[in-house]
Amino acid sequence: MHNYRLIVSSGMDFSSADEALHHIGEKMVSDGICHPTYPAALLEREATYPTGIALEGHAVAIPHCEAVHAIEPAIYLIRPAKPVAFQQADDDGTVGAELIIALVVTHPEQQLNLLRSLFGQLQQPAFIDSLLSAPADDIAECFNRRLFAPAA
Repeated sequence: MHNYRLIVSSGMDFSSADEALHHIGEKMVSDGICHPTYPAALLEREATYPTGIALEGHAVAIPHCEAVHAIEPAIYLIRPAKPVAFQQADDDGTVGAELIIALVVTHPEQQLNLLRSLFGQLQQPAFIDSLLSAPADDIAECFNRRLFAPAA
């Protein structure tokens, strides 16, 4: 899935996960990436199946919803100014997401493949460290280089 639009934002300030999700929904619709049904579907999906993930030393959130709401595939990578409390995917607690990686796919099998690649990288602390420490202008290149590096 190399043919997706990658949007990167750094330093945004969100008071809650809902605020971040509203921003993502509005951005994806205004950029022509998603149908007007996307924002509500994203919020509903997150309420039912939370996406906050605690990793070794870090936490991320990977909000997404069904492909029917997408016009074109995209990843919206947000490095917020401060961690955003997201409900944990596998627990009742919350995690402070240092990265928000919103996935927009047009085919469900793409979502599985992308999630598999992403989770493989997220298991490596160096991947998140590199995204958190990269200058804002280098985040996209860093993300693509690490996510789509050929298997060793």
